[in-house]
Amino acid sequence: MEFGICFKGFVSPDRARYLVRQAEAGGFDYCWFYDSHILWRESYVAMAMCMEHTKTMRFGPCVTNPNTRDWSNAASLFGSLAAQSEGRFDIGLGRGDSAVRVMGKKPANLARVAEFTTKVKAMVKGEEAIYGECPEPVKFPWADGYDLPVWIAAYGPKALATAGEVGDGLILQIAEPSICKWLADQALEAGKKAGRDMSNFKVMAAAPAYTGPLDTAIEKTKWFPAMVGNHVADIVEKYGADSDSVPKSLTAYIEKRRGYDYSKHGQSDNPYLDFITDDIVESFCVLGPVEQQIKKIEDLKEAGVTQFNVYLDSGDEEKIIADYVNDIIPHFKK
Repeated sequence: MEFGICFKGFVSPDRARYLVRQAEAGGFDYCWFYDSHILWRESYVAMAMCMEHTKTMRFGPCVTNPNTRDWSNAASLFGSLAAQSEGRFDIGLGRGDSAVRVMGKKPANLARVAEFTTKVKAMVKGEEAIYGECPEPVKFPWADGYDLPVWIAAYGPKALATAGEVGDGLILQIAEPSICKWLADQALEAGKKAGRDMSNFKVMAAAPAYTGPLDTAIEKTKWFPAMVGNHVADIVEKYGADSDSVPKSLTAYIEKRRGYDYSKHGQSDNPYLDFITDDIVESFCVLGPVEQQIKKIEDLKEAGVTQFNVYLDSGDEEKIIADYVNDIIPHFKK
């Protein structure tokens, strides 16, 4: 099992440097950053800074999208960070949520996500690529053959199929083991049907963790199911609440959802939290005493999850990292 941490762009530079050093020294493998350039500071600047203060930790956006940047600019950015970190750079990729919707724009369709994946990987590797916004071929003379790992975020059946068909990994923004297995199995099956070798395909469960009393942990992380519900609402709108394409356990909790405020994306003061129950928070996150968290991460591993990515958005970040370093990660890396 790999372990990651994930930041929003409001963490101060001094604190970010400290947190990544603390996490890497304690056995964390990845550091991910939200890529939403209007709501928070530009994440790639922070990644470049943190790379200089680490030696083994891998970095990447969780997640970027095909619509924020010109594709050659995105590929140049990714290839440059891969070179600067000596090969410690991945990307998480989605259709585009807060980064584009906060501007009133629409997310990319899945065909665009798939094309972005293949064309950007080609450019970063140093191959020639032609894409829609640029009629002339693009080829970086400085590219050194880096094979950029692309993790694709998905919930719905078509997005899961896209992840399996063209991605190197899958991002599931939820830590409920049975749901993770149900979703991951679809991506794996799609990849196999496409003739791909899925033996090295990775599956990430990304969610808040909070150590300590369960009631406190639930209150601190109540914002997370609301953020998940925003994505689930898109799926319900497309497939219907009673579709076999999405598990009922994932859709039922949004029946009383009234809306979502993108200016408060992923924040505890989002006004649309009243439909979230304590049971849902506990189910979607990894909370409570250390022993309880170890058991849940074991269940996630059994469900096929290969990385647990801790969203550090709920306060007490240094303590959470320390608890993982001292009591949880050693259990999985004996």
